[in-house]
Amino acid sequence: MVWRDKESVMTSEFQRRTVSGWVVLPTLIAAFVALACVFYWFAYAASQVPHRTVPVAEIWGMVVCGLVLVVFVILACGFFTLQPNEATVLLLFGSYKGTVRESGFHWANPFYHKIKLSLRTRNFNTEKLKVNDLRGNPTDIAAVVVWRVHNTAQATFDIQDYSNYVHIQSEAALRHLASRYPYDTNVDNELSLRGSMDEVSRALQEELQERLGKAGVIVEEARLSHLAYAAEIAGAMLRRQQAEAIIAARKRIVEGAVGMVEMALEKLEANKTVLLDDERKAAMVSNLLVVLCGEQAAQPVVNAGTLYS
Repeated sequence: MVWRDKESVMTSEFQRRTVSGWVVLPTLIAAFVALACVFYWFAYAASQVPHRTVPVAEIWGMVVCGLVLVVFVILACGFFTLQPNEATVLLLFGSYKGTVRESGFHWANPFYHKIKLSLRTRNFNTEKLKVNDLRGNPTDIAAVVVWRVHNTAQATFDIQDYSNYVHIQSEAALRHLASRYPYDTNVDNELSLRGSMDEVSRALQEELQERLGKAGVIVEEARLSHLAYAAEIAGAMLRRQQAEAIIAARKRIVEGAVGMVEMALEKLEANKTVLLDDERKAAMVSNLLVVLCGEQAAQPVVNAGTLYS
């Protein structure tokens, strides 16, 4: 027998309209005042009955007033308030009855169980994680995540603790992202953690949204806040970066020098300024490359003789 997990069904949020608390509150106050007057009337009537006679009707009247007072107290439990960017999820005996998003003073069924959620934008900085990049280099990395609750039903019913879920999944996504890119690269068109910050941050946000969407959360921004080689290899990687930078600079200098020499020879031949044989061209190329590729400024030597002396 093969066990197959059924695909989990996401809870859909829907709006629940409530009665304004400013309408129900005066009504309850007026009813309470009227009830107090009726209770006082029954109590006064009971006091006027002769001592040997039991005021049955008046006693029952006061009992009923007491029961009605209990009902008023229960109805008063239906009041609740919402600030801007807050929502309340309503449950009735375990059944989802909707979400109230409108700020203000509300009244709803007093038997509703109310779960208040914040819809405000929140952000946090992940812990510095030690992960291996694409080339296996240990790297310290951290990120800032900006998020907010969008679907209150999913955040309440589909996830045990959505805030903790956001933090754990953010760290997992950051670890996975760091393993997809090298820390740094000299290869053209290759993305890296250090050199392609915008692209990497965009990829992190997309992965976070995919992970956190089931919690009813929208990721508004995700960006790396810390990036460095781990302490045990920082010195070696710094020397490696310096060597790679020197090699890349030398390569660019040589390419530029060769282009300048070719351009000089082409100009001399095109303008027929001077005619050089192959041996003199080789000597000129050698001298120009030494001048253009040297680390220090060349000291010119004036040749007072002929070209072939």
